[in-house]
Amino acid sequence: MPASDLPNAAGPGPGSPATLTTLQEQAMRNALDASDNAIVMSNTDRRVVYVNAGFTRLFGYPAYEVLGKRLSETLFDARAEPGILDYIRHTIETEGKARVETLLYGKTGQPRWVSMVINASDANVGGTGGTITVLTDITLTKMHEVLQKRVLEGMVNELPLTELMTLVCREVERIAPEVTASILAVDDAGCLRPLAAPGLSPEICEKINGVRMGPFTGSCGTAAFRGQPVLTTDIATDPLWDNYRALFASTGFKACWSSPIMDHRGKVIGTFAFYFRENREPDELHRRLVDVGLHLCALAIERATAAARIHQLAFFDGLTGLPNRSMLRSSAGRALESLYQDKRPGALLFINLDRFKQVNDTLGHAAGDALLCEVATRLTQALRARDLIGRLSGDEFALLLSECATGDAIHAAQRILDDLARPMRLPGHEYIAQASVGIAMYPDDGTTIDTLLRHADQAMNQAKSEQRHSLQLFSPEMNRRAQERARLERDLRHALAERRLTLHYQPQVLSTSPRTLHGVEALARWNHPERGAVPPSQFIPVAEEAGLIHELTLWVLEEACTQLALWRASGRDVRAVAVNLSGHSFHHPEFAQQISDTLARHQLHAGDLMLEITESVMMDARAETRANIAALHSKGFKLSLDDFGTGYSSLSYLHRLPISELKLDMAFVRDLTNSSTARALTVSVLSIAHSLEMVVVAEGVETAGQQQWLQAHGCPVMQGFLFGHPMPPGELEAWLDAAPRSGR
Repeated sequence: MPASDLPNAAGPGPGSPATLTTLQEQAMRNALDASDNAIVMSNTDRRVVYVNAGFTRLFGYPAYEVLGKRLSETLFDARAEPGILDYIRHTIETEGKARVETLLYGKTGQPRWVSMVINASDANVGGTGGTITVLTDITLTKMHEVLQKRVLEGMVNELPLTELMTLVCREVERIAPEVTASILAVDDAGCLRPLAAPGLSPEICEKINGVRMGPFTGSCGTAAFRGQPVLTTDIATDPLWDNYRALFASTGFKACWSSPIMDHRGKVIGTFAFYFRENREPDELHRRLVDVGLHLCALAIERATAAARIHQLAFFDGLTGLPNRSMLRSSAGRALESLYQDKRPGALLFINLDRFKQVNDTLGHAAGDALLCEVATRLTQALRARDLIGRLSGDEFALLLSECATGDAIHAAQRILDDLARPMRLPGHEYIAQASVGIAMYPDDGTTIDTLLRHADQAMNQAKSEQRHSLQLFSPEMNRRAQERARLERDLRHALAERRLTLHYQPQVLSTSPRTLHGVEALARWNHPERGAVPPSQFIPVAEEAGLIHELTLWVLEEACTQLALWRASGRDVRAVAVNLSGHSFHHPEFAQQISDTLARHQLHAGDLMLEITESVMMDARAETRANIAALHSKGFKLSLDDFGTGYSSLSYLHRLPISELKLDMAFVRDLTNSSTARALTVSVLSIAHSLEMVVVAEGVETAGQQQWLQAHGCPVMQGFLFGHPMPPGELEAWLDAAPRSGR
């Protein structure tokens, strides 16, 4: 049956064909009208001769407005994809059929993505002589595809979040012109932050920014608060809009539908809203747009949040929130370039807290963290807008002061010292912080941030060594000393690696029989090939600062045990070797076991070593330190408290910890014959030791007067030049051969 003889599904109109009467023709007509697809037939002149009811449903045009016209005149306007009509006509002429997907606009301007299948209709076989076109609505599928494709491409191209969200809004408004879209973020404080709202005025976005979500904060703030979509079909009367109605009065919006954007954990991170200029509800297209949009918005916002978090972790300190060393260096490079161009001076202040380790060891790490945060706050408050700050590491901070002369830098550093010295509250304690500040000036002391940091660090160390809680300007002499120290550290590393250090041994004798050996103390010595003998007072601090002290401690233990085993094998009667242990070694969980293993390798026992610790180790609250001390005690080792009386001297710790020996500091011994205070303190130490059944070893005994006083007051053991200098093993063996048998 010729298509031109079919009745139009929408009823007769101008140019409509005659009505069919047979049941077969009626059934065919009903079937075509019931189809969800739009069906269009045209003649040899490309003019429409038939459309079904599906065409009217899809595009809104009744049949009489289309019949007799060309389809291109109705659906393909200036918004059509360029060149698509030429492509269709050429393909029909050459292949007899064409298939395309394109965006067409209906009578109301509503865009529809359609799949068009166009086939030539040959009049020789009963066709119309033109074409038969079937148009299938693929709006929902294509909308999802296009919107997702564009947003994901934007993510790949690393578009900023606001640009991505603006792209979403504009794409939605292109697909649904009756909609004005907005996307808001919800920050950690529950406040709304506009991300994209191209159809809203800047004034509205400014007024919305920072509004806290709540039960009566328009559609968006309420949707975020509830975690559920909120539909307002009449903004003029809905109480949710009472506080925002006036703000939107000039927009002409009458309805708003806002949906919460959720992250993968179900937390509200934003809202996606559609505004309408009619009192209406969203239709199926709007709901599908929101479904797609919510997923893409959540993906983009979470991605941006993750990127910001990565940036935060990479460039900002996790504890204080200050820029870290990398961020400071980057920002300082730009700041110094600006100073160079303007020919202005600057100052780099290097700030290091005094005795910060003591806070961690005695008050705990929570107090240490609180102290660092309070210091960061006070330093930040002291800055001007053009200055920079950063936490370099641990308790070290740096400030770069722009347009700052030397006098201004000194004044700023003193003000910082004063600010830090104000009492601050730590968990369970009130604390007064002190710091040392080094100052390097730009450009006199360096023109790069690395040079300024290095020189300010050297000045800070000078301030710390000369007088804590002070400031120091950099000088070239400091740089020379720093380079000298660096060389000393390098040489010490090589000496440790090549076993070029040695141990000397100093006798400890009984006061009742000064030639009777109580034990020996092992003391590290370094004979540098160029410098000669390097005093322990020089290389031990270098080992501590360079992180070599634990390695040095283990070497001393190994060397001392080796020598004691040799003496035992040769019949030398050395009762025990005293070894100084670094407090840093106690931070290694395996330290106690390492000592035991060293003894076992040389077939020695716990009683063959006297382990000397300082009072700082005794006061160390770290779990590793406590565990190591407990393990050593359980294995039968004896601990000696070195330099007793110069540190905390906490009697409660003496009572609780397994201390069997006190070493009286040589500062007391030196003044025994001319200071009543030294004598009184020494008597107190001897009394404490006697009551706790501890042995006292007096160090630094150099005169007969000191010996006689100590002997008269019951000091059991003495050590010093009066009895013997620290000696290499061979010399000590000669000393032993000349001395009576060791005491027991």
